[in-house]
Amino acid sequence: MQVPSMAEMAANGESPDVLFWVGCAGSFDQRAQKISRAFTLILQKIGIRFAILGKEEMCTGDPARRAGNEFLFQMMAYQNIQVLNGYGIKKIVTTCPHCFNTLKNEYPELGGRYEVIHHAEFLQQLINEGKIRMAEGGPFKGKKISFHDSCYLGRANNIYEAPRQVLETLDAELVEMKRCRSNGLCCGAGGAQMFKEEENGTRRINIERTDEALDTGATVIASACPFCNTMLTDGVKNREKENEVSVMDIAELVAASLA
Repeated sequence: MQVPSMAEMAANGESPDVLFWVGCAGSFDQRAQKISRAFTLILQKIGIRFAILGKEEMCTGDPARRAGNEFLFQMMAYQNIQVLNGYGIKKIVTTCPHCFNTLKNEYPELGGRYEVIHHAEFLQQLINEGKIRMAEGGPFKGKKISFHDSCYLGRANNIYEAPRQVLETLDAELVEMKRCRSNGLCCGAGGAQMFKEEENGTRRINIERTDEALDTGATVIASACPFCNTMLTDGVKNREKENEVSVMDIAELVAASLA
């Protein structure tokens, strides 16, 4: 994929409308790379001028701070802020709620002030403006889709409607889990739990959440977070339902349905 980097754009004296913050999962995780590709495809198809930092992008420091290593978080944050401010970045869009929350709510106190948008809201804006148009009778028409609320999108930033409005444009039937919106259950990956073994207990959180999604009868479990995607995919595999139920990011659903 031909994706311009900020360094290339700056060398040509150009600046993008928006910086796409890819994040660690979107860069290195094979499954999450597909989400990054799908989102990039949408931006390219509708002609949005965007760029990525590429090798200049570091982890936002979210897992370090959640795990209690404040020093490492601040070190990463300051390095990112220097790069972003050096390029005069004003607007950032990201497909990861963890990056979104950290860039939006935690970087300002360290000198990093930007307009930060999660891709759920960004896609909704583009649909509302008529820039993204869905194909009539797309691949998800009439299918049951259940949306899982990511903690950092929902409870932390009160974004519940945008992803659902995006899904409604697919002509699918939206079915809610018992615990949803502000009462949604965590997938089990937040708070740096993604990178460590769980403590002793009777049941894995991601299995419990997957069971709630499967109980809706949905054939697609939609998420808007690469961590949630991983945890729910593992849950579906654990229940041996991967041939009947797919776990997809909203960007992938939109990319597959473009007119």
